[in-house]
Amino acid sequence: MAFLSELPELCRQCGKSTASSIHRNCRFCRDLGIHEEVLCYLNRTVQNPAEFKCHAFQPLLRRDDSSGTRATTADVRPKEHLKKEVITRLLQSDKTKYNRALALQRLTSDPEGVFVDIKYHFAWNVNHRQPIFNLDAGILDFAHDVFSGSSELVGGFVTLLWMAPDHVHVYVDSDGEHSVETMVQDIKGFSENAMLARFVEMKEKLDGKFELWDAAYYSETIG
Repeated sequence: MAFLSELPELCRQCGKSTASSIHRNCRFCRDLGIHEEVLCYLNRTVQNPAEFKCHAFQPLLRRDDSSGTRATTADVRPKEHLKKEVITRLLQSDKTKYNRALALQRLTSDPEGVFVDIKYHFAWNVNHRQPIFNLDAGILDFAHDVFSGSSELVGGFVTLLWMAPDHVHVYVDSDGEHSVETMVQDIKGFSENAMLARFVEMKEKLDGKFELWDAAYYSETIG
């Protein structure tokens, strides 16, 4: 967690800067114990502090503590085996299995010849953490198909793990020949173009920007 003196003024006035907690509207963050400070950090790294914007702002509520000690948030990050179990469970749907098989077939006429080795969990924010996804069945189905459609770009398989109102979690099987930066930028560009073309009303909610995703991202290998 950054020192308060190093944060933009809006962050210093936000309760999330003093007591990191789990994102209330993202089940995936809850299951994996991913603290919202991760998303806050991504948002800060790509903005000028003097012009900082954040739609996840939560006013700081001050309270007296007669004990003179500051409350802390317990570290609820799961063990590595539990993280894999959560992700594996999300990958078990028939639709995901079908799309993975289809992605491999598109890469080569001999699916057995494709060696997909490195597995990643990526996450990134909507610009300025704007909660523009209403998460109805229409947008979720479309987003799932769009992310799966970017599989050829990474030489493996891509699927949407979870969509929260202001960020997404993405799973990638990679052949190891593409850098993380290249994969993330290719997936972002492909999904952004498709989603803004399909849901044109989103453009009006992006603070005058033309980009759906902000430039920063979270990455970890999971196998």
